[in-house]
Formats: sequence, C-alpha cells, structure tokens
Amino acid sequence: MILRCIECGREYPINEVRYRCDCGDLLEVVHDIERLKKRVSCRLFDERLAKREFPYNSGVWRYKELILDIENKFIISRPEGNTNLYQSDKVGEYVGIEDIWLKHEGENPTASFKDRGMSCAISVAKMLGFKKVACASTGNTSASMASYADLAGMESIVFIPEEKIAFGKLAQALAYGAKTIQIKGDFDDAMKLVQKVCQEFRVYLLNSINPFRIEGQKAICFEVLQQLDWQVPDWFILPGGNLGNNTALSKGLRELYQIGMINRIPRMAVIQAQGANPLYTMWKERTPFEAVKAETIATAVKIGNPVSWKKSIRGIEWSRGVVEQVTDQEIMDAKAFVDASGIGAEPASCCSIAGARKLTKAGIIDKKERVVAILTGNLLKDPDAVVNYHLDRLKGIKSTYANKPIMIESSLKAVRKVLE
Repeated sequence: MILRCIECGREYPINEVRYRCDCGDLLEVVHDIERLKKRVSCRLFDERLAKREFPYNSGVWRYKELILDIENKFIISRPEGNTNLYQSDKVGEYVGIEDIWLKHEGENPTASFKDRGMSCAISVAKMLGFKKVACASTGNTSASMASYADLAGMESIVFIPEEKIAFGKLAQALAYGAKTIQIKGDFDDAMKLVQKVCQEFRVYLLNSINPFRIEGQKAICFEVLQQLDWQVPDWFILPGGNLGNNTALSKGLRELYQIGMINRIPRMAVIQAQGANPLYTMWKERTPFEAVKAETIATAVKIGNPVSWKKSIRGIEWSRGVVEQVTDQEIMDAKAFVDASGIGAEPASCCSIAGARKLTKAGIIDKKERVVAILTGNLLKDPDAVVNYHLDRLKGIKSTYANKPIMIESSLKAVRKVLE
C-alpha cells in the first residue's frame, strides 16, 4: 500500500504523516490489486461473518485486506458496522421503486456512518504514535472521534461552528470527553482552522481529508454486497455533504471490480441539500467548482466547501452516476416516511430517499431497478427537527405528513372518541 496524489500522481509511504500532496491536492490509499486477487474472496469474508473473534467481528475489519492490512495490536474497534439492510413498503411506495433497500448506518456505535472511517483512521494514529487527535465537525464526526479517541487513550479536540448544530450530536462529543472549541464562523471556517492546528502542533487530523477515513467507509458497500449475497444492485444513493462517503463507496466498488469480486458497476447518485449544493451546481451547469454559503435543516450536510469534491466527481463519472439536489421540504417529507416505517433517520440521511423519489419521477431510475439508499445517521441525532416537524413549527417547511399529539380530557369517554 502507498499514498498517491489524485492530481499529479506523486507517491508517499503510508507511515508518513500527511494529508495532502506537496502540490496541494488530496491523497488516496492505493492497494496492490494483483496481490489482493490472490488473497481475498467472497468465501473468505463469508467465513469471517460467522466468527466473533477480534478484529473480524467488526463490519470494517472483516474486510481488513481491502481496508488497511496492519497489525491487530494497532486496531481500535468498538466494533463498528454490521448495520441492517431494511425494506419498507411505505418508503417503496413513496419513492416509486419496487426493490429499494435502506442501509441504516445510524446503527453504528455512535449512531452514524462516521464510525467506520474513524476506526480505520484512529488505528493509523495509534500506529504512528499520536496522543492527540482533532477534527472540525457539524456533529457526527466529533461524536465518533471523541468515542474512539477515548477507547484509544488519546485526547480529542473538536472545532465546531457557532451556527446551528444538532444538540444530539454535540451532547455525544461532550459526554465522551472531547475538548470542544466553538469558533466564530461556519463549518468551512472550522475546517480551515483545524488543518492549521494539526500542522502547527503534533495533533492527528481526523476529518475526511484524511485518506484513511475514506478506506474505513468503503466497508459500507462491501457489507451491502455481502448482505445481498454479492449480487450488485443497480444504484447506490447517498447524501452529499463533505463528499467523503460517495468517494469511499465508489473507490471500494472500483477495487472490487478490478479484483474480479463483482462483474458489473452499480451507478452512484449523490444527493445534496439545495441550500448546500456546490457539487450539484458544478455537475448540472458544467461550471468550475465554487463553494457556497451553506444553509439547510440537514445539519450533517450543511457544508458549502466540501473537501473531497474532486474525488467525488471522479467516482460519480466512473460509475455513470448523477448528482441531484432536494429542498428542505422534500428532505423532511421523505424523513416522515422513513420514520413512520419504524426505521427513523436524521434529516441528512433522508436526502437519499428524497433524491430517489425525484430521480424516479424524472425517469433516471427505473421503478423496477434494485436501489440501495444509505441512511447515514440515527433519528435521535436531531430530535428537535423531528418534534418540530410534527408540531408544525419548522420555519418555511409545511408539515405535510405530521403526526400531531391529540389533546383530550382525562376520561375513558374522551379516549373512546379518539379511538373510534
């Protein structure tokens, strides 16, 4: 394995502490594909699925050779992954797709997909001898980093924006003991600052600019395929925030295709919130990438200058994919159906469902195709959004599918009237 620049191709050893190439562009982990062809197979991973031993009880490290083949003594795992793949008639009818599956990454230990990449990257931090780690976050990354840092015996430092973040996520970072620093500015300002901090002091950066975060997140698609008995779906649909997740999935799928473990390439759809849509604007208008001032109820994707946009575009083009945007109204209406299915997810997750509905109506996705939509975080990450939707208290959003509490007198007669 080596680190390689995505732009100029310069290579670096994986044990060198760096997040960018000398040319300024991002790095990615490059695996020896010919070696992997001899070492990995569906049968190997299916055998490990029945084992409970460390580290193969993790939904990341089960695929260790495809992720990061390091000594087990460095691996920090809770374990993460092993999340469920659901079907829902309600969601299927709402979206208009007969064969849609929901991969619920909110079932990870800290309730979001971030745990997969964090396990991998913090294991590298341990291997490199770091005692402190840091990230900028709108919530999910900080929650995950704080938890895994504590498990690894490291100090965690979180930079959060002064603008609105979901308290369910902030509560986790505080509870897990992170040193939390709130800055004047948005997420993109916090991201600029944390990179300077990690460069100036001996602190390891754990945002998705870190190439090892991407490696851990690849395990989402590996696990989906294993749950589908290694049958490749037609589409993967997922939210687009900092764009590390779709970067990871497209990279993982490309490597499986090169190895020969899959024989066709699923299409990728990245769904951005309309108020945080720089990738969509670039894609739709065929213009150079330009950051935006992000504003959306979906705080996990409230990112106007996503660091992984180049990697993201490359993966979308490779998969013959698309980029779409959805409004906050569409996000919250889709969320109402996910929640009412007994599954539940935070607003950003439901970009996937709102986007699937929009792409199906546009004829881009056929209703008979098999679609896997990624739900990135748990419903309780942002309980305020849930309650305020159902109480019709969200500014600028109509509570189309509200399930309001019913006020009655405390009597059997009143209850009977409601039930009848």
